[in-house]
Amino acid sequence: MTRIALIHALAHSVAPINAAFERDWPQAMRMNLLDDSLSADLARNGRGLDAAMHERFARLAQYAVDTGAQGILFTCSAFGPCIEAVARSHADVPVLKPNEAMIEEAAQGSGKIGLVATFAATLESMPPEFPAGTGLELALAEGALDALNAGDGERHDALIAAQAQALAARGCTRIALAQFSMARARTACEAASGLPVLTTVDSAVRGLRQRLSRSS
Repeated sequence: MTRIALIHALAHSVAPINAAFERDWPQAMRMNLLDDSLSADLARNGRGLDAAMHERFARLAQYAVDTGAQGILFTCSAFGPCIEAVARSHADVPVLKPNEAMIEEAAQGSGKIGLVATFAATLESMPPEFPAGTGLELALAEGALDALNAGDGERHDALIAAQAQALAARGCTRIALAQFSMARARTACEAASGLPVLTTVDSAVRGLRQRLSRSS
């Protein structure tokens, strides 16, 4: 049985990715590693993705590999360079950034992509990962993550959907939800925007399964 390590920086990411695996790849054996201080430390330390943050990611990945993980999926989108370093260190194991597969799928379409996030750092780290020349419109759903942290999922979804609607008005042809914790808002975004909505969760499961299939 294929063993997949899911490494989380937000507690809210655990449920949506596990639900996606249960739906689309139930045969995979999942292990969940959560360090919910990663995002908080990044937001407040003012040092960005420094050597100490890289070391934390290296340790998490090494632990996953030591337990027998055959693939690693990180689920928080603000740590791209740290995850890329892990992928270089473990070249024999498929290592995916949370947004990697979704970016590949989104870039296949035409017209502008509306990228919505609830964590401001994601809108700084993620756009450079899209292919050069990709048309992007960015939107921060302010207050949505706070609402989710407070247990108000309905407000969280509504704030994201409002940004999706605004991006549709700005001429976007599809919406991309940048974080795993946002996947729950997909239906609301589709209804508000009238556009197809991609989530990192669903794309990541498809992408990791394809890579493991190619490497086996």
